[in-house]
Amino acid sequence: MHRSFIHLLLILICFQGCKTESIGLTSDQDVSLLDHVNPLMGTDSSFELSNGNTYPAIATPWGMNFWTPMTSKMGDGWTYKYDDNKIRGIKQTHQPSPWINDYAAFSLMAVTGELKFQEDERASWFSHKSETVKPNYYKAYLADYDTEIEVTPTERAAHFRFTFPKDSSYILLDGFFKGSMVKIIPEERKIIGYCRNNSGGVPENFHNYFVAEFDKDFELTHTWGDNWALHPNTIENRGEHSGAIVGFNTERGEQVHVKVASSFISPEQAQLNLDREIGSDNFDETLSKATKVWENELSKIQIEDDNVDNIRTFYSCLYRVLLFPRKLHEYDRNNEIVHYSPYNGEVLPGYMFTDNGFWDTFRAVFPFFNLVYPELNSNIMEGLANTYKESGWLPEWASPGHRDCMIGSNSAPIISDAYAKGISIKDRDILLEAMVKNAETSANRPTSNGTIIRSVGREGIDYYNKLGYVPYDVGINENAARTLEYAYADFTIAQMAEKLGDTQLAEKFYVRSLNYKNLFDPVTKWMRGKNKDGSFQSPFNPLKWGDAFTEGNSLHYTWSVFHDINGLIHLMGGKKEFENQLDSVFDMPPDFDNSYYGFTIHEIREMQIMNMGNYAHGNQPIQHMIYLYNYVNSSHKAQEKIRTVLTKLYAPDPDGYCGDEDNGQTSAWYVFSALGFYPVTPGVNEYVIGSPLFKKATINLNNGNTFTIKAPKNSKDNFYINSAKLNGKDYSKTFLKYDSIQNGGELYFSMDSDPNKNWASGEKDIPYSLSLAKNLN
Repeated sequence: MHRSFIHLLLILICFQGCKTESIGLTSDQDVSLLDHVNPLMGTDSSFELSNGNTYPAIATPWGMNFWTPMTSKMGDGWTYKYDDNKIRGIKQTHQPSPWINDYAAFSLMAVTGELKFQEDERASWFSHKSETVKPNYYKAYLADYDTEIEVTPTERAAHFRFTFPKDSSYILLDGFFKGSMVKIIPEERKIIGYCRNNSGGVPENFHNYFVAEFDKDFELTHTWGDNWALHPNTIENRGEHSGAIVGFNTERGEQVHVKVASSFISPEQAQLNLDREIGSDNFDETLSKATKVWENELSKIQIEDDNVDNIRTFYSCLYRVLLFPRKLHEYDRNNEIVHYSPYNGEVLPGYMFTDNGFWDTFRAVFPFFNLVYPELNSNIMEGLANTYKESGWLPEWASPGHRDCMIGSNSAPIISDAYAKGISIKDRDILLEAMVKNAETSANRPTSNGTIIRSVGREGIDYYNKLGYVPYDVGINENAARTLEYAYADFTIAQMAEKLGDTQLAEKFYVRSLNYKNLFDPVTKWMRGKNKDGSFQSPFNPLKWGDAFTEGNSLHYTWSVFHDINGLIHLMGGKKEFENQLDSVFDMPPDFDNSYYGFTIHEIREMQIMNMGNYAHGNQPIQHMIYLYNYVNSSHKAQEKIRTVLTKLYAPDPDGYCGDEDNGQTSAWYVFSALGFYPVTPGVNEYVIGSPLFKKATINLNNGNTFTIKAPKNSKDNFYINSAKLNGKDYSKTFLKYDSIQNGGELYFSMDSDPNKNWASGEKDIPYSLSLAKNLN
């Protein structure tokens, strides 16, 4: 990070009652970007209403293990709820989503006085006023025990510090349910064991082996077993649910340190991970290393502006983008990269990543990695190839192995976009083979407990390849959504095949990518489910959520023609009709039909309360929609609505999202959009321009170049683009080339409070569409 080339603006965060000021920094001054991150953003959530459905992840970027305070019971997907007032422990977590839930979790907790170890009894009152939450550090005061608990992470380990009163003090290690073992080794001041809890997607031999090293002799050792049965003065227990208790007599202010690590490979590997990542470091040294890692990653983008809340929101969102997918690989004694395969249960060489739903993250998270973190994405591509080699299929939702969740074939755009952006992919031919397999067969898909995992491969592929769509009336739910997503995936396969020189394969899939046209109803001008005999589903209500669509309705999914918006414009009757159809989504009231579900799912409620008509930004299918105004030369409408979403639907607060955050995707929309552009079509080397939020943003690229976006007159009212310059030359296009960014330079926007409808108004100013590029209309 070349700080000497960057001038930063420090936001002085004042205490309550102070006036907020901004101070310009000179180039040799440092700034902590971590101070802007709020890991509690999105934690004020529930099953009924998501303001993010996040938990505070105390972790390093893409770390194998996260740590988080537990306010809920073991097994509850909403492990930390902001409105809760008791902590049950600090757990190692791998949870990507409350809907997917957790695996390989165990926790540490401190109690004093009378021994309490059952999770309800041991829970301690705490307050956010005495809680410190940062990506690299967590601290809470356990009021019932007059004890302070702190933790700082590494990739596969963590360092705890407990500050006790003068009392009988205990540290508990809870191995959780669904199979666990603990063994206390007093002479080594150590607890070892394993936990096997999971929510699916694991082989029979799945274990998470852990080791915890203490810096104080044990004066007491107990364990507990099934049904919370205490076993005094024992050192080992195993069963459905086991745990360990070690006790001390402490003086007031006395600190006990615990170094903890785990491994999916073996107990020996867990110890190796601990020795390598913490070793003899003290707590402050571990914290310093975690701080350095985060500052390095966050500093890839530098913001200069006078709006502290927007800066906080930006870096809080960037933090979320840098969490998933997590690393599942480890380093053996020879420092070789190895991984436990959640697909076949073997320990194999090479990278492995997991905990990701590509239905969400193909849209912006992986395009962001390609832009700013290409080396990371190169490793992820190797991990995808390993998944295919080990399971026979690409992952679509992995946690840690294949999970039956969501629809689509969205591994294809992730791979194709990486290849289009020049990411190093050593197994590119294998990955293309895997992409084509997804598109040609659904035979021999993986199973879980004897049930086919239908999210892997393409459900209804035989119908799709024969008819050009997945029929509405053959018992395959969400059929229209599947058809639209398969068509786009076909486009991305064609793009990669063409770049690899296989023109025959490319042509085949370019033709298939036009299958989206088969669902367009020229009467209603919406996408609509179609029966096997070629007739449209009837009755048809475009406001009906689910049914033919996935977590949305026809008003949301009609726009899922990422690769050929011009073709969709043509179907609707031209640019004006297309623009009117876009307008109608925002102009109507937030009406809905929830009859498919039988109740109002949280995604519907989140749309309803945002007061943006039927625009449902809280869920992924529609998040690119605003940018489509650029395709009809009405970019001023995109600029207005993007600014509304950036400033109204996001905030650096516990209720700071307008729906599920989902593995970084809703955050990645903010990060891209705040910079001023967005990847509407992954697989194409373009971004569509919106409305930059900041006066200045600098992207420090992996190749050593910097790309700067300047909008010095940007303000609350000045969100329209009056004119633009790219590297000093007038620029009137509503798209930005990937190479223009990677080559370094400056994009300058002149902002105004009134729209300039003449800017980017030419036919050649609109972004990519397949039918224009290939003359397929």
